[in-house]
Amino acid sequence: MSDSSNIIAFQGVPGAYSHMACQAVKPEMEVLACASFEDMILAVQEGRAALAMVPVENSIAGRVADIHHLLPGSGLFINGEHFQRVNHHLLAPQGATLETLAEVHSHAQGLAQCRERLRSLGLTPVMHSDTAGAAKDIAERGDPAIGAIASELAGQIYGLDVLLTSAEDAEHNTTRFLVMSRTDVTPPLNGARMMTTMVFKLRSVPAALYKALGGFATNGVNLTKLESYLRPGSAEHAQFYVDVEGHIEAPEMKLAIEELRFYCQDGEVTILGTYPASHVRANN
Repeated sequence: MSDSSNIIAFQGVPGAYSHMACQAVKPEMEVLACASFEDMILAVQEGRAALAMVPVENSIAGRVADIHHLLPGSGLFINGEHFQRVNHHLLAPQGATLETLAEVHSHAQGLAQCRERLRSLGLTPVMHSDTAGAAKDIAERGDPAIGAIASELAGQIYGLDVLLTSAEDAEHNTTRFLVMSRTDVTPPLNGARMMTTMVFKLRSVPAALYKALGGFATNGVNLTKLESYLRPGSAEHAQFYVDVEGHIEAPEMKLAIEELRFYCQDGEVTILGTYPASHVRANN
């Protein structure tokens, strides 16, 4: 049996972009493929995996559905982030060519991100629940008229030919992942560039969000992401998810959060983690 401390879980089947993210961040670890996001988080909660590779947003498709609802109550902590370039390939069974293809299977987002290229080739898009899953299915069928949009890794795993590389319409297609674990491993405050992620619920008073975020502005703390979403069972009170540049123990961050708590329900702010900023941010 594998040592669970050396296992990282992801949602999808082998060859998924989440699988590629695991290989990029933790190449020394074994991977555990999970059928759903809930299963992935449960694997870490139960100790069957040490880490989870959690997709949160894509530069084209926006935020990943359901993730923001799952994170606050998961009991897991963020200890890293990773930006994975999504490089779609047009895959097909061995011996197939662009001339033999009639339709292409993939996840709805994968098809949407390659819409113009597929249209120019006269190929019919067919939705599938998963990009790598589509590659696995067409490999099993072996029909030269059916291809798939998926990763190069999926093609290698399932023995498919690559008919087109970089099949996506936009070159900036990137997914941001969070690496999460059961334990909070906040790095020391040492001047390195850090990110802090938190969620909070505001009291129902006029201009509450404006006032609550004022502490970040007056203390020079930069917010890189702010999203709201309705809490389960409530159509009136929104919960907010925030990514902030800085360390949780930095004096300016402490002052900003102190002011934020004043406008929150029961003064509650849930810190999901402080972690090193990706090197990708340094280039932006």
